[in-house]
Amino acid sequence: MDGSTDPREPIPLPEWSDVTAADSLVRRIVGTVAREIIEGRLQPGDYLSSVRLAKQFGTSRTPVREALVQLEREGVVETTPRRRSRVTTMTIPEVRNDYELRAALNGLVSELVCARAADHEIASLWHWQRKLDQAVEDDDVDAYFWANVEFRNHEADLTQNPQLRKTLDRLGLRTLRLRHLSLSYPKRIAISCEEHRRLLRAYEQRDTALAVALNRAITMAGLRTIEQNGWLDTKGEKVVEL
Repeated sequence: MDGSTDPREPIPLPEWSDVTAADSLVRRIVGTVAREIIEGRLQPGDYLSSVRLAKQFGTSRTPVREALVQLEREGVVETTPRRRSRVTTMTIPEVRNDYELRAALNGLVSELVCARAADHEIASLWHWQRKLDQAVEDDDVDAYFWANVEFRNHEADLTQNPQLRKTLDRLGLRTLRLRHLSLSYPKRIAISCEEHRRLLRAYEQRDTALAVALNRAITMAGLRTIEQNGWLDTKGEKVVEL
């Protein structure tokens, strides 16, 4: 990590995060480092210097250490035997486990959206679909990813099942990291965008079986992409053989 400050805002942490509102600096460090991990600027195996992070955020090493502990709980940072923090690597079985769980949960999301969401609520998802369309036109993977996160959050809200939404949120930063990775390969965002358009049409038609099948397939397509390609850095070079 070069210690430079990323101009974009840190990602917002969900309400279930262990970092309290009073720990605003810790939240900012967690959110900033998490974004760099999710978007691939920090790669598996990269070391995180607490000294450099403290300098970057103009603070002592204490809040930095607290932030790294939180990131370790999220499964995106690990501590080596020499007490150094680095970005975690993942094996294919670990990746597969995460995707299988998400596929099952997303299938349930689709079932409940078809059963419970009002027509105007389903129509509201087109706002996020247009964001996806624009990101594809701009060939902006990061913009597509964050619009997709919002699409999925609003979709989960339409289930009217807060526990399901909370369960999806608790899959955490590690899942966001995998989702971004799966969209980073050539042509993936264009394919994903069309898949989401088909999903929205299935919702509008109240075709539960099709919506469930599409949502599960969309999720598992991400797994297949990672299985076939391994883990690539921002230059498209393989850094981890999964």
